[in-house]
This record gives sequence, structure tokens and C-alpha cells, in this order.
Amino acid sequence: MEWFGDDAYWLSRLVFQRALAVVYLIAFVSAALQFRALIGTRGMLPVPEYLRRVPARRAPTLFRLHWSDRFFASVAWAGALLSAALAAGAADHLPLGVAMAWWAALWALYLSIVNVGQTWYGFGWESLLLETGFLAILLGNEHTAPPVIVLWLLRWVLFRVEFGAGLIKIRGDACWRDLTCLYYHHETQPMPGPLSWWFHHLPRPAHRVETAANHVVQLLVPVLLFTPQPVAGAAAGLIVVTQLWLVLSGNFAWLNWLTIVLALSAVDASPVVTPPALPAAPLWYVVVVSAVAAGLLALGYRPARNLFSRRQAMNRSYDPFHLVNAYGAFGSVGRVRYELVVEGTGDAVAHEGTVWREYGFRGKPGDAHRLPRQYAPYHLRLDWMMWFAALSPAYARSWFLPFVERLLAGDRDTLRLLAHNPFPDAPPAQVRARLFHYRFTTRAERRATGAWWHRTPVREFLAPTRLR
Repeated sequence: MEWFGDDAYWLSRLVFQRALAVVYLIAFVSAALQFRALIGTRGMLPVPEYLRRVPARRAPTLFRLHWSDRFFASVAWAGALLSAALAAGAADHLPLGVAMAWWAALWALYLSIVNVGQTWYGFGWESLLLETGFLAILLGNEHTAPPVIVLWLLRWVLFRVEFGAGLIKIRGDACWRDLTCLYYHHETQPMPGPLSWWFHHLPRPAHRVETAANHVVQLLVPVLLFTPQPVAGAAAGLIVVTQLWLVLSGNFAWLNWLTIVLALSAVDASPVVTPPALPAAPLWYVVVVSAVAAGLLALGYRPARNLFSRRQAMNRSYDPFHLVNAYGAFGSVGRVRYELVVEGTGDAVAHEGTVWREYGFRGKPGDAHRLPRQYAPYHLRLDWMMWFAALSPAYARSWFLPFVERLLAGDRDTLRLLAHNPFPDAPPAQVRARLFHYRFTTRAERRATGAWWHRTPVREFLAPTRLR
């Protein structure tokens, strides 16, 4: 069945699968290290309560069969071990059916986590990992040539990621159309990185070039993915370059890296590396891949229609298994950065002389003299949600008070999510939160003060609070 597979993409498949396994590994480790405080039995949004109020058809997950913190940890660490083995190439030494089952197990384990993750897992890159991971099940191993139809489906996912993000920008904020969004974006993005201060201080003409280049790569280049080689490979290369630029300029968990992984699947390496002669695909494999691909194409109607809708949605899943999804980011760009500063005191009653000590977060801006850190592709879920909370209290309605309660109780798991606990000996008597305006310092301010940020108090976000 020569029409079914293409030996020329054997190296692309190898790189794609092993890189995808690394992304899976990071996702599972992130889940294992953070879940107790976020969704554990005594977490801010406990899974048992969520499962009681949400029907199984909306959130299929292994945790409906059994739940305990220990079981969740076992699932997360098992996923990490399976991912590490796949990254090392274990699947290529197994029969085709066993390799597919291994990838399927990985997908099912992470689906189970995402479907109980609630607010903490409401990010587009969770669905992107699941959609891409499901296609990896069908991609086979070195016992057969990469199926052409799956390679096209991977390009279709990449197209929706890039083209959807481009459309949401053009339809959204006017600053994308007048090429001024990057005057603000590097400063106001959710989690700046160690180079973001320098990116922000690029000359304004450079920012306009950045914005124009973004439109070209997201609105024009993705169409070229469906053209013959070497044009399709060159288009994928341009996407890789722009994603690396985003990696350098900010922290977006594994979104950029997973987009790069998808782009690598569209590169034909045969002109450089001679492909081996791979065995013909068995009939059962052809039937399974063709049938599932047909089903995915049928399901893909809704995200395809969404691309051309005036009410385009971004980061939306159209089924509980996250098989087909809509993507997009930064339809609007903030002009001003706000941050929540969480503080505690040992005084049972606050007064004018009360000393408030600040909690430090790992990734989000806090101390004005602290250079933003590089954490991506690792995902700091609490830090990300703190950025949303600063935009609007509505984003924090379900979890912020439980977070404060755990600080007041000195909860060990919650404190492990933070970079600095100002109360190492005993929990505070009261906790409060204040909203601050943050901006990057100018070059002159940076030389004079050594600070990366200048911050100004705006208003109270949460009045001093204590445990009853």
C-alpha cells in the first residue's frame, strides 16, 4: 500500500515523537508536583467535590473509578516514566500494536488529569497536547512508514494553532492592525522572562516589524504547509524561528515548544538523510488509521467553522476527549500591567504600625529588584492564575479565598508552590492582598536603582483576613 505511508518522513516522525514525549514528561511532572495544593483532597479546588457535581459524559477520567491523592500521584508519575521511556525511543523496539497502545495509555492518563484539573487546566496548551498526543497514537513506529494522512492531520492542527491565533488578533485589538501591540506586550504578558525587559526596550520601529512579521507567519505562512516540498518544509521552518523568538521573550509553558514539535513533523529530511526502506503497513493498521482519521476529519468541522466565524472562540474544546479544539491567544493586549501582592502579618489586629511581609511567587513579578525567571516549558499554574486574578476578581472567585485560607493555616503543599514564605516558623495571623501597577523600569531607572520593575499601589484587593 504505497499510497498509505511515506518513508521520506521517517526522521521527522522520530524527532516528532521523541520531542512530544519530552513535552508529555514535563506535563506529568508538573501535575505530580503541584496537584496536592491545587486539586488534591485538601486542595483549593478538590477533585472529589468536582466529580460529584459534574457528570461523567462531560469529564471522562480514570478518577471516577477511584480517587485518592496517592492514586493521582501514581498516575502522574507513571505518565512521567512512560513518557521518559518513549523519549528514549522505547516504542521503536516494540511491535506496532504495542507501541500504539503505549501512546494511547499516555494520552488516556493525561486526559484523566486535564478533565479533573478545572480552572488550573483551562489553558489551550492542555488541549493542544491531548489533540497532538492522540494523533501520535496513529503515527506508528519504525516497523512501518509514517501514514501520510496522519502527517496531514498534524499539519492541520498546526495550521489551526497559527492561523487561529492570527485571526483572533486581526479581529480583536486595534493595536494588532496598527502594529503597536508590541509596544506593550513584552511588559504586560502573563509571565515575562529574563530577556523580556530588553525586548520591551527595543526601538518602536522594531516592535512594528515584530508585529508585521507575526501577521505574515500566522496568516500567510500556514497556508504554505499544504503545498509540496520544499515549500512546506520552509514554511514549517519559519514557524519554528518565530516560536523560538517567543521562547526568548516570555514564558508560555510548553505552548511554543509543542508548536515547534508540530512544525518539525512537516519537514522532509530525505534530501539530507537517506530514508531506510520500511516494511509495508499491515492491513489492520491501514484500516484503523483510515477509520479514525475519517472520524477526526468529521469532528474537525466545528473548529474549522470557528476560524471563519465573526465570534471566533479561542482555546475551546469541542468534545470531552479534546480530540478537536480551537486555538488562539492575545486577541487583546493590555496597556497596563497589574499584579496582586499577597502579604501577611503576625498581628492579630492590624493597626498603623503593623508590619506586612510579602509572599514571593516563583514566576510572576513580585520583588521589583528580582529579574524575571525562565520557567517554560514547565507550567506554574498558580502564578498564571494570579495574573488573571489581577485582571479581574472574577477569575479568582473560585480559588483565591481557599488559597488565602491555606496561607493562614500554613499549609505545607501550598507553601511549596511559592518561592518565599515570610513566615517560616508559624503561619500569619492575617493575610491581605493589594493590587499594584507594575511597569518595567527605564534604562536610566535601572542604572540608578538596580530594579527591573517600578510598582505603585492601586487599591486593596482583599481586606485583612484571618481564620475563624
